[in-house]
Amino acid sequence: MMQKHYQKACDSLEAQTLYVVATPIGNLADITLRALAVLARADLVCAEDTRVTAQLLGAYGIQAKLLSVREHNEQQMAGKVIDALSDGLIVAQVSDAGTPAVCDPGAKLAARVREAGFKVVPVVGASAVMGALSAAGVTEPGFYFHGFLPAKAGERQKLLAGWAQAEHPVVAFETPHRIAAALADMAALFPGRRLTLAREITKTFETFLSGSVTDIQTALANDANQSRGEMVLVLHPAPKEKSSTLPEAAQNVMKVLAAELPTKQAAELAAKITGESKKALYDLALTWK
Repeated sequence: MMQKHYQKACDSLEAQTLYVVATPIGNLADITLRALAVLARADLVCAEDTRVTAQLLGAYGIQAKLLSVREHNEQQMAGKVIDALSDGLIVAQVSDAGTPAVCDPGAKLAARVREAGFKVVPVVGASAVMGALSAAGVTEPGFYFHGFLPAKAGERQKLLAGWAQAEHPVVAFETPHRIAAALADMAALFPGRRLTLAREITKTFETFLSGSVTDIQTALANDANQSRGEMVLVLHPAPKEKSSTLPEAAQNVMKVLAAELPTKQAAELAAKITGESKKALYDLALTWK
């Protein structure tokens, strides 16, 4: 069955196309059949670090021509990739781990290839961002992804201050040697805010810590191993403050109903319509009498 789907993936590949291929972020088994098909069939594989990519390809018995495309030479190498596509070749782009062009090289290459009139096709797969979110218990429909937190304390503190009242989850990356400072800055701004720290996702020492910012600080202070490896932070939304003042729309609904119904009944119906507190609506109506 797997061979059938693998062959189907191979047959679907098109010449003169740049395939942006997601690779495992730790567990080699997390690669997709389609990714393997692209890497096996590609005439050229653009890699962030050719040594890292060579190890991945070797694990699956794939031999490929590798081209080093890193942050500092991405614009320059884009010309070579476009030339290869012009010659009718299939080109793949990978980063050391995860999805290229997300906090990794690849975005400039994809843009240049599109500008040159060639197709850029994503081959989806492993993502530290989505992996962390899926295990964090986030229920909100949206989130904000920042990437790596600033290395400089002043810039980091300014950024975190802007998230103090965020109503959506915020996902960021942090390094082991800066995690203590980042947590200290968070604790100074919102010590009770819920935070999930996902460490070494899919790897041998994978760990998920969840609690208040100060809880996470304590966990790292008590176990130095929790400060090692690749880290993803999920800052959960700020708790919504309960307002003592009813919205004007809710007050208007109550006013209309109170004019036609007994106060208690009007409050019950207004609460169902507006979603506001029945008691608050009832107390409001009493102030009008």
